[in-house]
Amino acid sequence: MIFKVYYQEKTTEVPVRENTQTLYLEANSERDVRTKLSDRPFNIERIHMVEGQYLEYERQKEYFEVLEIE
Repeated sequence: MIFKVYYQEKTTEVPVRENTQTLYLEANSERDVRTKLSDRPFNIERIHMVEGQYLEYERQKEYFEVLEIE
């Protein structure tokens, strides 16, 4: 499954919408996503599973790149 992760790059700062970053990650569950990103200093705001037509829409974007973290 592919998940879209909304995050802030620093855990020490208050989340600001304009600074929110996104990444796409292949994982088995939301818990798996959090485990794979646990070594990075991200303040995760939201994790959303991307599938079906929404996935096809996201794939059309030029910045769509799925990270594969073991």
